[in-house]
Amino acid sequence: MSENNIKAVIFDLDGVIVFTDKFHYQAWKQMADEIGIYFDEEINNRLRGVGRMESLEIILEKYDGEPLTDECKKILAAKKNDIYRGLLYGMGPEDVTEEVRDTLAELRNRGYKLSIGSSSKNAKLILRQVRLMDAFDTISDGTNISNSKPDPEVFVKAAEYLGMDCHDCLVVEDAWAGIDAAKAGHMLAAGIGDAKDYSETDYPLKRFSDLLNICK
Repeated sequence: MSENNIKAVIFDLDGVIVFTDKFHYQAWKQMADEIGIYFDEEINNRLRGVGRMESLEIILEKYDGEPLTDECKKILAAKKNDIYRGLLYGMGPEDVTEEVRDTLAELRNRGYKLSIGSSSKNAKLILRQVRLMDAFDTISDGTNISNSKPDPEVFVKAAEYLGMDCHDCLVVEDAWAGIDAAKAGHMLAAGIGDAKDYSETDYPLKRFSDLLNICK
């Protein structure tokens, strides 16, 4: 085990274990196009780490039609998710790198508990598609939380499911909102991708396997 207090590692899913940004973009774009709302990559980047309904509200900033009822918004969000889930069924084991698989296996070999902490309600579907369900001890996702990141709920629940104190958990995130959520939950945070250079990140990761230098 490492010299720090880390006993468990909680991973965000999208942008850390797998990369489904392109599917999110395609699904939101199709939905936005159908109701005549401008949507591009810049707007899409604002949706990273944000829940579905919150993402819809960001997209609707460009909407200038009649006010939408809550029911209409739910229908739009459901339509996006149907498109997205259809794209996810095209994923397979090849969508996870050997580096990620080997690192997860080695962390487990070293005695660490592993969990997913994702705001996505499709986390289990993705993990099944890429054959990674067995790599994690527990899964905390959008089906068991009320608040999206930067609220720490998804990570706190992951720690609870693992039977771990939050102070003994390391969160691995690629989004600033995820890092903020980890810190709000009194956990250490490792940042990869855009989160690597965030000032609140405790451990910047140039590559996924750098986790093995932290969790020894």
